Amino acid sequence: MDAVKWILLPLLFLIASVIILYTQSNHEVQNQSDGCSLLPHSRYRIRSTRIVTPEGVISGLLEIRGGLIAAVVEGGGGGGEGPVLDYGDSVVMPGLIDVHAHLDEPGRADWEGFYTGTKAAAAGGVTTLIDMPLNSFPSTVSEQTLRLKIKAARDKLYVDVGFWGGLVPENAFNQTVLEKLLDAGALGLKSFMCPSGINDFPMTNATHIKEGLYTLAKYKRPLLVHAEMQLDSEDDNNETNDDVSDPRSYSTYLKTRPPSWEEAAIRELHSVAYETRTGGRAEGAHIHIVHLSDSQASLNIIKDAKTSGSSVTVETCPHYLAFSSEQIPYGDTRFKCSPPIRNEVNRMNLWQALMDGHIDFLSSDHSPSLPELKLLDDGDFLKAWGGISSLQFVLPITWSYGKKFGITLNQLAKWWSERPAKLSGQELKGAIVSGNHADLVIWDSDVEYELDENHDVHHKHRNISAYMGTKLFGKVISTFVRGSLVYNNGKHAAMACRDPILAT
Repeated sequence: MDAVKWILLPLLFLIASVIILYTQSNHEVQNQSDGCSLLPHSRYRIRSTRIVTPEGVISGLLEIRGGLIAAVVEGGGGGGEGPVLDYGDSVVMPGLIDVHAHLDEPGRADWEGFYTGTKAAAAGGVTTLIDMPLNSFPSTVSEQTLRLKIKAARDKLYVDVGFWGGLVPENAFNQTVLEKLLDAGALGLKSFMCPSGINDFPMTNATHIKEGLYTLAKYKRPLLVHAEMQLDSEDDNNETNDDVSDPRSYSTYLKTRPPSWEEAAIRELHSVAYETRTGGRAEGAHIHIVHLSDSQASLNIIKDAKTSGSSVTVETCPHYLAFSSEQIPYGDTRFKCSPPIRNEVNRMNLWQALMDGHIDFLSSDHSPSLPELKLLDDGDFLKAWGGISSLQFVLPITWSYGKKFGITLNQLAKWWSERPAKLSGQELKGAIVSGNHADLVIWDSDVEYELDENHDVHHKHRNISAYMGTKLFGKVISTFVRGSLVYNNGKHAAMACRDPILAT
């Protein structure tokens, strides 16, 4: 009997080993055959002389296994399994995380949609998007409407996508509705302090915001705020001297949303934010001010709020760093957004605030629409839809305009990956470290090109982007999402296979 046992045990071990190897091999073949990845391996290595880690840029090798970064090996030595993808001196960075994008689905997929939006994201090195609760229909203000959005995203995602819920007057005082929305997976809430332009997403006041913060504190999730407050009277209309009566003149629109609107809203938020300090009733909640445009009084209030111990952060967007009001062509409504693009001095001040750390990070505020809503033929800035499409190009835009300020690759990673990951609660994203998701963008930082009609643009309605005709440095080569190669040298994976990311 003992002899039989000693024969059977090695045989069983051999059979088990074969089964394990077959399963791993079959999984890798499945990755290729199911169309989710352009790479037929779940275990591989990436080599580059410029890998951007939290400690700095290194020459080395990443070991990828099962969708995670298994090891970061400086110097490129070491073992590991699977083929080596050698990217030479191309930059390997953590995938970008864009916490402010409007994908407009369900209800307005003709504006953008999950499929085209995430396809553009993948081509731009954006591996995670957080979708805003408005511009879709219905707006995402309840558990039921969030579930509609999750359903609409099914089988359409090339990258990871999470969702902000909406804070509006109808749910601000209904703790049960807000809790169900957050329990269903909303990563946080978003509100407007001015009319949003969307009928089913009305504006909130300070009282609504306080109530929302009290609920968010229990979940330790953020409130994102569009901080403009319409004032009854204005004498703050001195940025330009053009004819204020001509709706095709950008200065006409600029004067309808002066910096004092941002200042008034942020000053009110400052008083509310005291509740988020240690010991406050809203401790655990966080206020994040989106798309800051005013680099003067508004920014000073934000600095003061941070110094006082309030839990506050702020973002700005590439279009405020790339363009100034003086250069916007007559009647070119592609440049309309809110808050508006301000003057050149303001643009330079925003760059300085970003470099100094007073602005925490960047987002796209990708906000497309139907071309007819931009009134490109009429050129009426007062009536045209406000929003700038840029999702696919935020990395080269930031790099191109930031080069003259001496920005570094590590700063790019902080602004576009590390800090957005923290805001959105993505603990396994935002940095190239062992154990994190293998969300990576590989790009050539030196190549120069012009965005023209020959360029592959994957978001809808390329003609409404203000960046068409712009010369840029930096081109994305490859994008990996949780180890799957979803974009490579102009080609996408055959299928969009990502699932929504939900808070738990």
